[in-house]
Amino acid sequence: MNQTTTKSAGLTRSIHDRVLAGVVGGIAHRYGWSPTLLRILYVVGSVLSAAFPGILVYLVLWLLIPEGND
Repeated sequence: MNQTTTKSAGLTRSIHDRVLAGVVGGIAHRYGWSPTLLRILYVVGSVLSAAFPGILVYLVLWLLIPEGND
């Protein structure tokens, strides 16, 4: 029986599409979104919302999301 391996559909940090740690690039890649647009929305949401501590959330995601090998 021939088994093919498929890439895991899990969330990983991008190693090619990164600005800092690849968190936003990995999220965008996982869901098929534009990384640039997602980065802009993330920064705007962080600046405009006192309830969304963007830097803290990014650091936590950096620690929790494993680095991918894409």
